[in-house]
Amino acid sequence: MQTNNNPFIFETPLIEGVICRRRNRFIMEVEVDGVIYDCHCPTTGRIGDIILRDVPCLLSLSNNLSRKTLYTVEAISVDLPSNATKSWIGINQNAANRYVEHFIKSGQLSGMVNNGEAIKREQKVGNSKLDFLVGNTYIEVKTPLTRLQVEVKDHIETKEGSSFTSFERFIKHIGELAHSLNKNDKAILLVCFIYDSSKYMGSSGGKYSSYIRNSVQSSINQGVEVWQVNFKITPTEVNLIRYFETTKDMIKG
Repeated sequence: MQTNNNPFIFETPLIEGVICRRRNRFIMEVEVDGVIYDCHCPTTGRIGDIILRDVPCLLSLSNNLSRKTLYTVEAISVDLPSNATKSWIGINQNAANRYVEHFIKSGQLSGMVNNGEAIKREQKVGNSKLDFLVGNTYIEVKTPLTRLQVEVKDHIETKEGSSFTSFERFIKHIGELAHSLNKNDKAILLVCFIYDSSKYMGSSGGKYSSYIRNSVQSSINQGVEVWQVNFKITPTEVNLIRYFETTKDMIKG
């Protein structure tokens, strides 16, 4: 589904740089106009199998000038640094919720949730906090980054990572989504990509993939819907590309 364009506009345009290296889970060293800055990495896990060296990125500048890292890495690109028309992959999982909220409020996700409904953030359900309650619809947003559904160019260095094991929070939240359903309630697991990804079907390999898939299947059987939304991030704004329901595709044949 697509709707009229009403983008999320950044208050200050993002700054382009080149990642020199990822020093640890939280810090990337980024060169901007010949100066190297320590920049905050908003995701602690791996980003695909990419070795983050000589990789273009987009940075946001913090309003808090006393912060140790003034910049946050918002997106990376698998295009060459010299490419003037790069495609960007958003990596800020926290920012994904801000984008989703904007497009709900502007009525651009009306095929998924009703327009004009009250929006509440971080609603407590059981022992978890779910991202949104829109009217009577609970929404939990997940932004997968451990496996990127993009073509990685030859100039990008890669290294196969270990199997994804930090699944406890995901399983907990999908279970809470199912348990949140009262008679008139609705619950949605929204898989969010800040690039134009193909349909997400989850991991088919790995030690825990069958356990995760079975947990998702159980939640679907209890009434949870699975949707996907794709955004496009640029230095000035985030646009909605498309969104669609994938519930039936997640059900085992």
